[in-house]
Amino acid sequence: MALADTFHSVVASLPEDWTDLELDLRIADESQYVEAALFLTTCNARPYSKHDWHWRLLVAHTFGHAAAVPAVHGSLRLLDEAGIEGELAVREVRSGRVEVVQMWGRPYSTREEFRRLRSQ
Repeated sequence: MALADTFHSVVASLPEDWTDLELDLRIADESQYVEAALFLTTCNARPYSKHDWHWRLLVAHTFGHAAAVPAVHGSLRLLDEAGIEGELAVREVRSGRVEVVQMWGRPYSTREEFRRLRSQ
């Protein structure tokens, strides 16, 4: 299956409230590493060298410090069109919402106690 199609099926299978997605990408022919890196600059792929995986892709759903879904899909489509074969692996998906409580002006001990109680 093409990388862009695989990515599309991964995103389609996620719950509606997903926030962040981390993927690892490995290309089949390592001699095409530099060419593939050029296509992956638009989605800010991070070089990654654990267990023969070449890049880590960080994807954000609606906002955040990661690449948008269309940017990652476009980069992977460019790899497919260039004939660069590879494999994707989902490493982590985060979903849900975080409770936000105004802590401005409160002492440090109060903030720490709040965190301690909420983390149980």
